[in-house]
Amino acid sequence: MSESFDQHQQRLKKLQDLQRQDCDPFAHHKYERTHLAGQLEAQFEGLEGRQVTVCGRLIAIRAHGKSIFADLQDDSGTIQLHARIDALGEEEFGRFSDLDLGDIIGSSGEVFRTRSGEVTVKIAEFVLLAKALRPLPEKFHGLQDTELRYRHRHLDLLANTEPRQIFKSRSLIIHSAREYLTARGFLEVETPVLQPLYGGAFARPFTTHHNVLDMQLYMRIAPELYLKRLIVGGLERVFEIGPVFRNEGIDTRHSPEYTLLEAYQAYADYEDMMALTEGLVGAMCEAVHSQLQFTYQGHEIDVTPPWPRRPLLDIIAEHTGVDFSTTETAEQAREAAAGLDLGDMSEATRGYIIEKTFDRYVQPNLIEPTFVVDYPVEMSPLAKRKPDTSELTARFEPFIGGEEVGNAFSELNDPLEQRARFEEQVRAREAGALETHPLDEDFLQVLEHGMPPTGGLGLGIDRLVMLLTDQPNLREVILFPLLRPAAEE
Repeated sequence: MSESFDQHQQRLKKLQDLQRQDCDPFAHHKYERTHLAGQLEAQFEGLEGRQVTVCGRLIAIRAHGKSIFADLQDDSGTIQLHARIDALGEEEFGRFSDLDLGDIIGSSGEVFRTRSGEVTVKIAEFVLLAKALRPLPEKFHGLQDTELRYRHRHLDLLANTEPRQIFKSRSLIIHSAREYLTARGFLEVETPVLQPLYGGAFARPFTTHHNVLDMQLYMRIAPELYLKRLIVGGLERVFEIGPVFRNEGIDTRHSPEYTLLEAYQAYADYEDMMALTEGLVGAMCEAVHSQLQFTYQGHEIDVTPPWPRRPLLDIIAEHTGVDFSTTETAEQAREAAAGLDLGDMSEATRGYIIEKTFDRYVQPNLIEPTFVVDYPVEMSPLAKRKPDTSELTARFEPFIGGEEVGNAFSELNDPLEQRARFEEQVRAREAGALETHPLDEDFLQVLEHGMPPTGGLGLGIDRLVMLLTDQPNLREVILFPLLRPAAEE
């Protein structure tokens, strides 16, 4: 019989004994506290000698005969409690000494500082608010096992201060984005997560089935096509922050479920979206760091505008010597890239070869904020062509710390050209390219009602949180990342 099982049984017996004594810890509906642990430390001079009420989880208990010291943890930090038999009486002191690590209690008493200088609450009374029936992990103080931390995030948050700060920073980042956009007249909206046809990105979707309607549905890979419907409907500035789902691989940079911010502005173009990106990222950075500079994996990064603009094909040529602007077909692109280490490109399209070349040779070097602009048409089925060329689109992707953090362009609003682009995507899919756009007849009809010139922007919240909290792994900034079943690992 394991030690953990023994403790579980012992705690169950304690609970049953309490309930027989009409002291059910789960009977309490609420508890009124006067101060958080962090406030007692910060405001000690004004609180010394006063009665306060605190509550939280017991994370350490140190018995010294007729005296017990315990550490109580709440959302703000930890405060020390001091129980004495002469203050509580023998019966109550016995009840306190019978508490277990992980139990949640409330306590009232006088604030003082011990001879060692630690701010402490001298317990005058206490109440058990919830009995922990399972013990905290053996290595609770400094839980380090990565898989255990991800699988049991509640224990990770209890044991480690860093993840608590990461997710508080994540909340600040999202809040700052909302404030920035709403202050500029953008309306926050919600669009369907379950969609009859997926679209808005190159990705494979998750599928599901609605029983009553007997129809196949898709988890959205992007909210883009619905947000554009709102632009057509006369809502000139809209945004959404929410989850998207892509049925793809999992690694330190990719998750099948992640949070995306998308914003659309009528009568604007991709230059306006660059300015919006600079402002949004700056607001997020200031929310966490109170300045426009931060450190990511040893790199000092400054997000102060303006960020440099680098044409995609030019920057590839600069890093590889390969000039894809002289190629028109997939065969020509393969010949141009023959000397590069790209793996098997025998069935790849020209756009895919360009993308893989950039990913392999250019992206890791883009540490300072950079806009990579002007993508070929075949890589950008929803973007408007640049006015000075028929081969390139008014599209950009922002890169920071070697990470792609978004995608944006002047939106294609010509329904006839959009149909032709969709049809080309269908042909590519029939040729074996699975991550393509389906032909969306409903969206094409929407465009036929007239969409004004529009700039659109998508930003990956999770990657921005990674950067701004200096985390190398996406799972560190997602509270409950998807994992393989434990038995398979």
